Amino acid sequence: MKIFVLGLNHKSAPLDVLEKLAFDSEQTQQALRELKSRFEGSEFVLLSTCNRVELYCACNRMEPVAVDDLMKFLSEFHNVPWEEFQEFLYVHSNEDSVRHLLKVASSLDSLVVGEPQIIGQVKESYRIACSAGGTGKVLNRLFHCAFATGKKVYTITSIAHGRVSVAGVAVELTRQLFADISSAKTVVIGAGQMGELLVQHLLKIKCSDINIINRSYERALKVAQRHKVTARKWEDLQEHLTGADIVIASAAVKDYMYTKKNFKKITNGRKKQTLLIIDIAVPRNFEPSVNEIENVHLYSIEDLTEVARGNRKAREEDIAEGMKIIQEDVDIFMDWLGAGELGPLIGQLEEKFIQISKNEMERFFVGIRRDAECREILEAKVNRIVNKLLHCVIKNVDTVAKENGPTEAAKLVNSIVRQAEAITSESPDKKDARP
Repeated sequence: MKIFVLGLNHKSAPLDVLEKLAFDSEQTQQALRELKSRFEGSEFVLLSTCNRVELYCACNRMEPVAVDDLMKFLSEFHNVPWEEFQEFLYVHSNEDSVRHLLKVASSLDSLVVGEPQIIGQVKESYRIACSAGGTGKVLNRLFHCAFATGKKVYTITSIAHGRVSVAGVAVELTRQLFADISSAKTVVIGAGQMGELLVQHLLKIKCSDINIINRSYERALKVAQRHKVTARKWEDLQEHLTGADIVIASAAVKDYMYTKKNFKKITNGRKKQTLLIIDIAVPRNFEPSVNEIENVHLYSIEDLTEVARGNRKAREEDIAEGMKIIQEDVDIFMDWLGAGELGPLIGQLEEKFIQISKNEMERFFVGIRRDAECREILEAKVNRIVNKLLHCVIKNVDTVAKENGPTEAAKLVNSIVRQAEAITSESPDKKDARP
């Protein structure tokens, strides 16, 4: 099987490109069903978070899925011309793709290294893929390997200590930019996992006036009661934005909640009061041009990079230790994958050897030799020779597997299969057809 990942993230693409290709839960299920319909026999998992969109694929080497086909699929699904995002895409294949997923699940590829939310997001993406029938033997094994690796990295290293989430970095930026955080009226838009995390971090820095607003008031109320803050109704959002000092937005929406034009109506009633907005949603909740309004300071997830860079530098030793753990698990997975491929590959090799012998016999027994009495005896001898040669090849493959691992052995067998396949497709010489 061939494994690869096609994607883009906070390091490879600007935010306006990322948000165009983002998937919500419903879109993820729909996309996976369409992919399985188009590419039967292949496996898919789609991971879409505020910092990345990645499509993992496992397919048969004999009938591989083309990267260009998946790129066109993303383009068609979101109605975004591929020219707008092609340059930001990355592709990792086989061992590199396995290493990449394990880094993602261990948060070593995150904007904020050590953030614990990513492992939950990877698990949720895998759950959706399973429910959509997108996974199979290979990706099932790979993602469970990623979950175990992430747990080991979090447990063995100190990577998850300190302020290690996008929400935490957003609140840290708020504290740096707002002098008196304790008395500031703060509005948190969105009561999902990120919204609740924002509330927790705000409480840690002694923010006392926290108002959480969500489309589902019941959900907002549950979060508010857990943390002893105030829940507000969605229809009162504009009123609370008018009186807010700080707004942190993480609502799941497909389009901007506020453009410069409609948000200006809110600021007109604020009497030149400064408003700090931190928009960590993808797609964004606020149009970037809102920042052009007087006394409004809008920061997006891209503006968290500097704070996150300092976080990463402080964890360099943990990152190195985490990479060692990841490489060990990559080697184990690739050995499993290689061992699983050897059996079918040996079968293919045997088929090709037999086909070559049949082709040669057909080329020999033509004309006056077609009904020769020795044909049956000669075929039996040729078959014995083929079996002995195949046995020699398999012994050498076993040696390579023991000394260099199943992956290298699989590469060797695959190479011989391709060469044998080329021989079987050769057209017979005219001289072979002579009696």
